[in-house]
Amino acid sequence: MSDNNKSESTTKTPSHVAYQVRDREGQKGFWTRIGSVWPHADGKGFNVQLEVVPLDGRITLRVATEKKE
Repeated sequence: MSDNNKSESTTKTPSHVAYQVRDREGQKGFWTRIGSVWPHADGKGFNVQLEVVPLDGRITLRVATEKKE
């Protein structure tokens, strides 16, 4: 991937948000935002930019939405 494509994809609003989800027994899972996701221009893949790498749990990608106030 060239620097041109990378800077172009990271300046647009991400289509998805990456979360680490840790399940807790008898409770809802604990969700932590860990990164952002952008679709490729050709629609055949995604770039995932993680700010941290989880050691446990799972990574879940969700459609990015505006925050509720």
